[in-house]
Amino acid sequence: MKIEVITIGDELLLGFVVDTNAAFLARALAGVGVEIVRRCTVPDDAAAIAGSVGEALDRTGAVITTGGLGPTSDDMTKPAIAALFGRELRIDEEIVALIEQRFRSFGFTGPMPPGNRQQAMIPQGAVIIPNAHGTAPGIWIEDERGRWVAMLPGVPREMRGMLADELLPMLRARERGEPNVILSRTLRTTGIGESALADLLGDDAKGSPDLPIAYNPGWQGTELRLTARNVSLEEARRRLDVGARMLYSKAARYIYAEEQLDLAEVVLGLARKRGIRIATAESCTGGLLGARLTAIPGASECYTGGIVAYDDAVKLEVLGVRTEALHSEGAVSEVVAVEMAQRVAEQMRCAVGIAITGIAGPGGATPDKPVGTVWIAVYANGEFRTHGRVFIGDREEIRLRATQAALDITRQMLA
Repeated sequence: MKIEVITIGDELLLGFVVDTNAAFLARALAGVGVEIVRRCTVPDDAAAIAGSVGEALDRTGAVITTGGLGPTSDDMTKPAIAALFGRELRIDEEIVALIEQRFRSFGFTGPMPPGNRQQAMIPQGAVIIPNAHGTAPGIWIEDERGRWVAMLPGVPREMRGMLADELLPMLRARERGEPNVILSRTLRTTGIGESALADLLGDDAKGSPDLPIAYNPGWQGTELRLTARNVSLEEARRRLDVGARMLYSKAARYIYAEEQLDLAEVVLGLARKRGIRIATAESCTGGLLGARLTAIPGASECYTGGIVAYDDAVKLEVLGVRTEALHSEGAVSEVVAVEMAQRVAEQMRCAVGIAITGIAGPGGATPDKPVGTVWIAVYANGEFRTHGRVFIGDREEIRLRATQAALDITRQMLA
């Protein structure tokens, strides 16, 4: 099955909202043998919506839209597509009752806003796609030639829930036989650059015609994505297993997880396995490392807490860094990072202390310490490991890269 995806909204075109829906749809649909052959984004304009949907129907006969199903005047998706199919919009009182019930479940005691009745306007002959995650129902509309449009809300949480609950089963029901799939597997690496990683893989850097390798670099590291196309699900999994084994055989040192698993979760898992606790001391990252750790459910089993020692007075008076170390080497130095890591571990009675101190910019640089200079120290059961480097990027990227490097050092020590 080949389809097109159209995401709708002025906010997407203006860049105020990042379009995550199209990327999510591409991944989810490929796994069930549905190939997205074209994606586009259009504004909240009836003519633009109808024009793009009409052209897509002429090419593939199958379209998924997201957005424009809300209760306000700029939500034009339903009327535009209904007109394209020559269908009238009619109020569905059962949908009205469901929306009212949804409002009551939110604790809303007053009457439902009149504008929400617009969400119960359904094109004649259309099939309602239930929405258990919000107020706007989805719509499936199809013509006599079998061409169809599935309209989903633009709110990512609602769209993803409806896709899993309703639309994927509907698409599977239309398939005949066992579909071929497009299946990917992602291995996440850190601590090595994209080009160095390709050199490390050598002759296997490109993968094979049956299983190509794509590189996706970012502040977390470089993701290696293997993709098997147009084969059965069983064969796709077999090929991905073979490819993954090859990558592990050459780059296991740098591979910390697969798919969307965060490095913070990997570190917490290792700490939990060893029965040890972690504390953090941060300067330039301002608590970002602690935030990444506490974003993982169950972090309290292993993470005790942290000290944000942004001002030198906090390094001295709260952490207990020696005055002579701070004055002789400066706050951004290996010796200060080491003392921060050890002191925070001791104060919080933890086996592991992680410290970061640096210059995130744009100011604060010196000739020998440019913007991006960061020192990291990890103290674990009486042993230290340090890392000093100049990270590239803007202020936010430098801070994120520093937390990733600190977590990777911790991972290596605990593993």
